[in-house]
Amino acid sequence: MVFFDWDRSNLSAQAMTTIQQAAAAYKTRGAARVTATGHTDTSGSETYNMALSLRRANTVKDALVKAGVPAASITTVGRGESGLLVKTADGVREPQNRRVEIVMDGAAIPAIFRDPAAYCKALSDKWRQFRTSQVDTITAAAMAQCEAGNYEPGILTLEKAHIENKLPLPAPGYRWPGQPYTAPY
Repeated sequence: MVFFDWDRSNLSAQAMTTIQQAAAAYKTRGAARVTATGHTDTSGSETYNMALSLRRANTVKDALVKAGVPAASITTVGRGESGLLVKTADGVREPQNRRVEIVMDGAAIPAIFRDPAAYCKALSDKWRQFRTSQVDTITAAAMAQCEAGNYEPGILTLEKAHIENKLPLPAPGYRWPGQPYTAPY
């Protein structure tokens, strides 16, 4: 997923990293159908948000094309306020809802992190801050997966728990609370 600032369709550096990863995934598959589906939060009119979601999808498509994905392989869709990632009332500026989902042949492209161990730890640490009195079985198992070095299932479960509880996700490649990751020398 590529996220956007409020009322914007321009790409951040983090969004460009995600798009580069998607383009690399496309190239490893040889040929695939790519769908870029734009979404907005609930602030603004439905008509405006539909147009904004399509602008966001087209911005992602243009960046994918520049990264080497053929334009003919990419379909863009604007969904406006429908398909909210975080359910909100009308008029709410929810950052997780301002996004474009990149899907390849019906499957979301897996996130690729520069340091999945640090990202898994960041998710676990933030979850522990949120759930100070208890940790449920599903998230406890996900944290155990991370600690055992099995990052992908741990990350997916912890990200879902964060999103469902409206907690911000740490950016891939960053340590909590958002400090840039630097490779050890």
